[in-house]
Amino acid sequence: MRARRGVRLLIAGVIALGSPTVACAQDPIHKLGRGVSNVLTWWVEVPKNFSLGMQEDNPLLGIFGGLLKGSGLALTRLTVGAYETLSFLVPFPKDYASPYEGMELSDYAWE
Repeated sequence: MRARRGVRLLIAGVIALGSPTVACAQDPIHKLGRGVSNVLTWWVEVPKNFSLGMQEDNPLLGIFGGLLKGSGLALTRLTVGAYETLSFLVPFPKDYASPYEGMELSDYAWE
């Protein structure tokens, strides 16, 4: 009797850990943390891309290109961060594509 109970618990644990909600890395706490950090650090994109632009291109072109690219990514990071912060309790839809995948954004500004 005791062995059956252990087997049942083991099977239930495997099923629970294998479910999409547990296996998904986008749990509400992760979503909230990433959203808050992106709202607080959106401005980092401007100096980061300014510096990267100067290193990759002609320094003069890098200044303007880095400022434009950094400003666009900063606005995107702020918008996505606000969305994730405000909707952290709402689960992602099944076919949800992360806003970070199609853009040049990493999950966090310092990555």
